[in-house]
Amino acid sequence: MPSPGQTISFPIVGMDCASCAKNIERVVKKVSGVQSVTVNYATEQGRVTFDPGTCSPDHIAGHIASLGYTAVLPNTSTHHHPTEGAGHTTKGADHGVHDHARMLRATELSALRRKFIIGAISSVVVMVPDLLMYLGFELDRFADSIRIIQLIIATVILGWAGSQFHQGAWRALKHLQANMDTLVALGTTAAYLYSLVAVLAPGLFRASGQAAVTYFDVTVVIITLILLGKYLEARAKSGANEAIRKLAGLAAKTARVLIDGTEQEVSIADLNVEMVIVVRPGEKIAVDGVVIDGQSAIDESMVTGESMPVEKKSGTKVFAGTVNQHGTLTFRATKVGRQTLLSQIIQFVEEAQGSPAPIQRLADTISGIFVPIVIAIAVLTFIIWMIFPPAGIPPVGFATIMAVTVLIIACPCALGLATPTAVMVGVGKGAEHGILVRNAATLEVLDHVSVMVFDKTGTLTEGALHVVEVVGRDMVLQYAASLEAKSEHPIARAIVDEATRRNLPLLPVTEFQAHPGRGVSGRINNVRVAVGSSNLLHELGVHTEGCRTTIEGLVQRGLSAVQVSIEGDCAGAIGVGDTVKSTAAETITTLRSFGVATWLITGDNDLVAAEVAKQVGIQPGHIMANVLPQDKAKKIKALQQNGDIVAMVGDGINDAPALATAQVGIAMGSGTDIAREAAGITIVGNDLRRVAAAVRLSRSTLRNIKQNLFWAFFYNLLGIPIAAGVLYPAFGLTLSPMLASAAMAGSSIFVVLNSLRLRTVRMAF
Repeated sequence: MPSPGQTISFPIVGMDCASCAKNIERVVKKVSGVQSVTVNYATEQGRVTFDPGTCSPDHIAGHIASLGYTAVLPNTSTHHHPTEGAGHTTKGADHGVHDHARMLRATELSALRRKFIIGAISSVVVMVPDLLMYLGFELDRFADSIRIIQLIIATVILGWAGSQFHQGAWRALKHLQANMDTLVALGTTAAYLYSLVAVLAPGLFRASGQAAVTYFDVTVVIITLILLGKYLEARAKSGANEAIRKLAGLAAKTARVLIDGTEQEVSIADLNVEMVIVVRPGEKIAVDGVVIDGQSAIDESMVTGESMPVEKKSGTKVFAGTVNQHGTLTFRATKVGRQTLLSQIIQFVEEAQGSPAPIQRLADTISGIFVPIVIAIAVLTFIIWMIFPPAGIPPVGFATIMAVTVLIIACPCALGLATPTAVMVGVGKGAEHGILVRNAATLEVLDHVSVMVFDKTGTLTEGALHVVEVVGRDMVLQYAASLEAKSEHPIARAIVDEATRRNLPLLPVTEFQAHPGRGVSGRINNVRVAVGSSNLLHELGVHTEGCRTTIEGLVQRGLSAVQVSIEGDCAGAIGVGDTVKSTAAETITTLRSFGVATWLITGDNDLVAAEVAKQVGIQPGHIMANVLPQDKAKKIKALQQNGDIVAMVGDGINDAPALATAQVGIAMGSGTDIAREAAGITIVGNDLRRVAAAVRLSRSTLRNIKQNLFWAFFYNLLGIPIAAGVLYPAFGLTLSPMLASAAMAGSSIFVVLNSLRLRTVRMAF
């Protein structure tokens, strides 16, 4: 039996295209002990599961380094975290690792910018003579000097600014692989060598009746434009990951800890559970905890998506990264480091952004074989134009330039970026609004959901019993609450809470007696009082005929009817029920407008289920009542057997099997950890409108991915044949290598910028 694997996620710096990611995957998969590996070019993240008894993270990083890329592991430099053991995934954001990776990327970005600026100046210098001759200036007597100057500039640009492409191509070649660097290196070097021969040995061309034409400008301008494209692409990709940076930026650096009654400022890394922390107005909450003193309002918008500040007092929870608005709070730490809600959200988002979506499979397959195919097309292009050259044009020069154009215009980057950049932006957009997506596959499946099933208690309803109506004399609620104060039953708690809300004082009770499953009785002000079911009142000889109509009315509304008798007469009744969430009806209406059928599933009886369904707008025929917890998954399977793609929305332990059975499980963030673990999407907070917003986000993301893939495929399908010269025989049209390099850079930038449009998706609720 294979050993359970340990999983690590880490940034990878230095990738140029999707082929780089595929090459890393191929090499790392061959490492002994590695069980699975995924590398995401857009997020520049690697994720490896391996047997810690066979290989180590450093061993894996060494193989990645042999390809010329930098794997920034959790133990890089001083950024070390203990191994968490087999079968575990490293949790939380390792800020040291990400800071180190950002530093490396910033250095890389600065180098690209510097190379582009020098390349741009060189391009102008190289192209000016050709431009002047085109405008009619006679420069023939300076031709040799001009060529020497162009040769020197092209040599510097090719050897310095273009060195990264040659190094990347060489590293790939050592592993018998090819990537975008291979295409650029081949194309620019071919143009340079052809021009070099034309300068150093022009007689070879003149002997065959051909002009010794140089293409140094092609070499210089192509490298410059590709560097510009890589720079702009890197800047755009950086913007695509804005959500992670915002979330990571919420973390406090220090906290005030009460030690022996004295406040001491300590680093967040030194905080432990049970420490008592003081936070003042305007300060960030350092870790998760429970308030033990003070009262304030907390801005939790960046963590929960809630725009309104949340009131906090003794006994309420606070979360790391949120901001104290006013008042001083003292709280006891309950979760620190990677266990805080903020760290878990960051980890959730990072894993989702780095996960592959099923729709990407075709693009990945093509990217894996793309470069060898392009090289083959370029070679074929060269051979054809050598055999069938245009009349009056030197065949070697024409064939070389056509082959170079094919190499330059073709790029797998757009294909590789099409899906992951959209997923990265979409997942980040969701996280900013309290919608946490577990992986890209979930986001894709949600787009196709045709049926959404809602659990009742705690999902469509508040999940806590409340007094909905009191029928009878004024003292009915006060007497009932005075008796029920001695009971721990949920209905009793609801009655006492309502009396407290109405500022009704509880009265002394004597001769109290509990009647399990039926109610309570006793004396108040020397008056016999009973609170409970009809059966209890009948046992006590109470006349209930006068309350019958009232009781039936409450039951018909799906409420639990609690009867109150005073001195042997039915004095009134209290209707207790679970209140429907204020956002439930709006959510159901929005989902229906999306073409998603909505269902209700509950263990409650038909009357209660029908009343809730009526209030939220679910059709009578879409109600599943009296369903035992173990049977909820069976009901989901039955809907799936009808051909529907089913999403399940729930929050309790008893919902976990159904959440796991549905194609998409959606857990409300107020629910249990077990429910969230079984779900593909977690809604932070209780706002049901985020469920509809998740569907809107999914559809927008998938539409964006399809646009990206269409452009990437269309660009290459159209560009490569034109670059090869298919239009020349009929129309005399060819594509300049410099224009091809601009188009290649533009294709990747277009895909990234189109993905960034997802940041404007309306998530109003």
